[in-house]
Amino acid sequence: MQLIAVVAPLLVALLHLYIMYIEMFLWDKPKGMKTFGLKPDFAKETKVLAANQGLYNGFLAAGLLWGLWLGVDGIHITIFFLLCVIVAGIYGAITANKRILFVQAVPGLIALIAFILAA
Repeated sequence: MQLIAVVAPLLVALLHLYIMYIEMFLWDKPKGMKTFGLKPDFAKETKVLAANQGLYNGFLAAGLLWGLWLGVDGIHITIFFLLCVIVAGIYGAITANKRILFVQAVPGLIALIAFILAA
């Protein structure tokens, strides 16, 4: 596979690991509250929900890393998880915050296009 076919999904996986880290461990800390524009009371009340959400972002990253680790044999896995990232980003933009479209769905779409063209 060409370098872009590995780098683009890898960057999306790293982004989701970062999101997972913020949601699971920093949600009610200054960095997490600033990142998501939260007030302390709300962050405290929703900490468990955010950790669950973070876990799902970790699964997306794990799936992408798994597909990349398999190389040519993981092409379909990588495509599937990039599609999951895009769908999650679109759903998040519709239901939570439009910014999610640009933070999650657009990078996933760019990575998917680059991956398919390079694979």
